Amino acid sequence: MNYSPVKNALKYAGRNLIFAISLALFSVQNIAAEFSGKLDTSLRFDDRSGKTERYQYRVRVYPQIIFDENKTWSLNAFAVTGDEFSSSHNTLDDGESDLFYVRRLYVRHIQENGKTEIGVIPTYKGRISSTGLSKDGWIAGLRQVLDVDSGRLELVVGDLQDTRASKALETPDDLSYVELEYSSNVTKQTSFEVSADRILRTNFIRGEVRYQYNDELTYAFELIDRLDTNDVKIVLSAETEFQLSGRSVEFFGYYSYVSDEFGPRAELTEDFLSTGHGIALELESSFSDELPLEWFAKFEAFEGNSRIQLGVKYGLDF
Repeated sequence: MNYSPVKNALKYAGRNLIFAISLALFSVQNIAAEFSGKLDTSLRFDDRSGKTERYQYRVRVYPQIIFDENKTWSLNAFAVTGDEFSSSHNTLDDGESDLFYVRRLYVRHIQENGKTEIGVIPTYKGRISSTGLSKDGWIAGLRQVLDVDSGRLELVVGDLQDTRASKALETPDDLSYVELEYSSNVTKQTSFEVSADRILRTNFIRGEVRYQYNDELTYAFELIDRLDTNDVKIVLSAETEFQLSGRSVEFFGYYSYVSDEFGPRAELTEDFLSTGHGIALELESSFSDELPLEWFAKFEAFEGNSRIQLGVKYGLDF
């Protein structure tokens, strides 16, 4: 298939991003600009088998400008520490690691039956999965989400060729990411997603089923198949809440298997550790209702690799 027209369109859109943003904003009537944003920081201890113990920090900023009273047009940005698509932490006492880059800059238009995002956009459309592409990653391109009678359609086209954070805002020049996804509810408790993806010149099909057992407990099963080799990624997960010393604790645990030849897509997940069989357990809770200060703990064990992470995080709106 000849992707040249689409690639040329991506180049044009990237070079004229400021013009496109300006045109979109001037088309909005009754402009009433409103600036807001979020800030979150975290400090963690990271101990991985075969590696030196590290103390790391992360700073993330999400500024937003809303341009109309109905909040349908907005300009969004995202900046964070770290230097790679799947890594957003700096290491303390490492003079080469004090990095902070803008990773996203995009226009969002919310319609009655969906939304459009154009620019350097997030890797997700809504709820974030701990097993999907890194939540701090980016795609230079376009997302269109459309509500239909039986569910929701999502189309994403863009560039994901260079995974260095310092290059995130550069002009897209390759159609290296294409995703077409359909999601729907089967019952009030059961939902599913199916998608066909082309990532870094490799084709995948993906399916996920989620079952909400009750208000506190949800199970999920995800299968991704690499079509040219039939290498797979399988994830079985559960998330719930329970009480500990009078505080609500969020728990997320999963088993995963990733084939050794699955490819770069495996490494684009958050803090990727290893291929093969593995389990992960995550806990998170707040210290008090008065302060937005939380603690978290994570344990991972894969074939020949293990990792423990302990830390605290603080967030606020501005």
